[in-house]
Amino acid sequence: MLSLPAWKCPEWTLNASQVNTSSPEFIEEWQKRIRELQGAIMVASCVQMLVGFSGLIGFLMRFIGPLTIAPTISLVALPLFDSAGSDAGIHWGISALTIFLIVLFSQYLKNVMVPVPVYGRRKKCHISRFNLFQVFPVLLALCLSWLFCFVLTVTNTLPESPTAYGYMARTDTKGSVLSQAPWFRFPYPGQWGLPTISLAGVFGIIAGVISSMVESVGDYHACARLVGAPPPPKHAINRGIGIEGLGCL
Repeated sequence: MLSLPAWKCPEWTLNASQVNTSSPEFIEEWQKRIRELQGAIMVASCVQMLVGFSGLIGFLMRFIGPLTIAPTISLVALPLFDSAGSDAGIHWGISALTIFLIVLFSQYLKNVMVPVPVYGRRKKCHISRFNLFQVFPVLLALCLSWLFCFVLTVTNTLPESPTAYGYMARTDTKGSVLSQAPWFRFPYPGQWGLPTISLAGVFGIIAGVISSMVESVGDYHACARLVGAPPPPKHAINRGIGIEGLGCL
């Protein structure tokens, strides 16, 4: 939606060093885009709730299977290829390490049971075995890669010059983001003004909502398989899609 000509950022906002981010003109430029995005998401969320709570998604289940879910997820990810490539290109070594760890955990260590301490009413404190690598392959890979970059940063193995290759892999390049962020921030409806609605924005978000619903059906079955539960029935999928729409709203 924001790639439409009407919503492209003005030329004077592209140079961050020459823009007064606290000026009313600049604040209005980004807030009006947020309001447009909010309105489109709210309307699309109502469509998703209608599809879920009306039982329509359960009726469409007969047409949703692996042959529809796999191409849908692939098509959703294709537009992200440029962003993923440019971000991974900041340091291909770290990117390759992350990919290697994700594949290692999700494909080769998925059946390894890791002992973890557990507290229960009957057995109190005891040791239980958990498929840690199968449930958290991406999270574990990202944490380990970040820790590796942290070690390289502390030892100054990564370059300190902003123009050098690999500088952005340092963990202290954006350290100010955490120090400047408020400890508590409470979002509320209409925070940036009254949401606006346009036909182009609504249809753009609805396209994303449709692909999200198809993907969610696959997610529900995948989660059920991971925890050893039977496949979710249609009425459970209907409620899930409806609650997703309510959460987005």
